[in-house]
Amino acid sequence: MTPICIRRAVPDDWPAIWRIFSAVVGAGDTYTFAPDTSEAEARRLWIGDGYITSVAEREGDIVGTYLVKPNQPGLGAHVANAGYMVRPDAFGGGIGAALCEHSLAEARAAGYRAMQFNAVVSTNTRAVALWQRFGFRVIGTVPEGFRHARLGYVDLFIMFREL
Repeated sequence: MTPICIRRAVPDDWPAIWRIFSAVVGAGDTYTFAPDTSEAEARRLWIGDGYITSVAEREGDIVGTYLVKPNQPGLGAHVANAGYMVRPDAFGGGIGAALCEHSLAEARAAGYRAMQFNAVVSTNTRAVALWQRFGFRVIGTVPEGFRHARLGYVDLFIMFREL
């Protein structure tokens, strides 16, 4: 399989990131963002001041993206939060794992002490298993905290790991 190159996003990457974001969020099954999130709002959510936003390329084609940001402001800013998206036609190619590994190193280098995911959809079993493989553990459950597009109300997990 062709290697994955992960690098910091640049402004010219936005159209590819937007295509991924709109496809992933539009499905209504893995992110709490509204499925009809506008492009301007998506850009604000994914490429904010102080965020580490990166893209994954395979043969020059952007196939995934992640962001790392403080989970909380001020006295909670030493814990990172991250989000990952893989282009739907590229699932299963190791991109999510590569993004996670890269983001953990970037978060550590930026001085974060831990990483927390606030809203992992319980039915997203591929993601839950991947995050567990990288040392994250479920530290809490929000019962019926997510309105899944097909399954109705399902639980959200809060996942955490130290860096």
